[in-house]
Amino acid sequence: MRHSIRLSKKKSKRRDVKLKQDSDKQLHLHRLLSASYANGPGRRAVIWVQGCTLGCPDCFNPETHSAGGGEFITPQALLEKVVSLTDIDGITITGGEPLQQAAPLGEFLHLWRQNSQLPVILFSGFTLAEIERIPGHKNILENIDVLIAGRYVAAQRVARDLRGSANKEMHFLTDYYQVTDFQEVPPAEVIITESGEVLLSGIDPLENKLEN
Repeated sequence: MRHSIRLSKKKSKRRDVKLKQDSDKQLHLHRLLSASYANGPGRRAVIWVQGCTLGCPDCFNPETHSAGGGEFITPQALLEKVVSLTDIDGITITGGEPLQQAAPLGEFLHLWRQNSQLPVILFSGFTLAEIERIPGHKNILENIDVLIAGRYVAAQRVARDLRGSANKEMHFLTDYYQVTDFQEVPPAEVIITESGEVLLSGIDPLENKLEN
């Protein structure tokens, strides 16, 4: 899902959080957004990881590709940041390519499931078949609710229902969501942060229109 800084239903009850376990593994984080409505059903926290080598032409998030930038954070520290957020209906993890950080991502998701019942949506440029060949993939797939998988193919662009292109497949790994939930997600949003930063996000970000 797009996020840019170039311009400057269903509720789930939280349970009390008792944070567990620490780790020396680290995620390369691009950004954590505390509230979004265009990255999945409801009000969601969004985690963009930093780093991707897949090189899909016209990718929505080129600023997340480099191995530089962003910050390194342990799964435990990221968990503490996310569970401190209030009034969210779930989290969305995108990038960058999350599955190129499979070990720390899997640990974060394991910790998340220990501490929260809120649902998880994960975007990946890999197909499900490719993910199933990545070491540690079970720790990821067992702890998410929806996987949106496949390379972005500009010639097949659809930009709706959280799918950037028609080849992307939605895998509902639990019964928390169904297809109709994604049809109600707005295609774009504009967010102004407390620091005055302007973020354009969504499967059909307004930046595409503003640049034309």
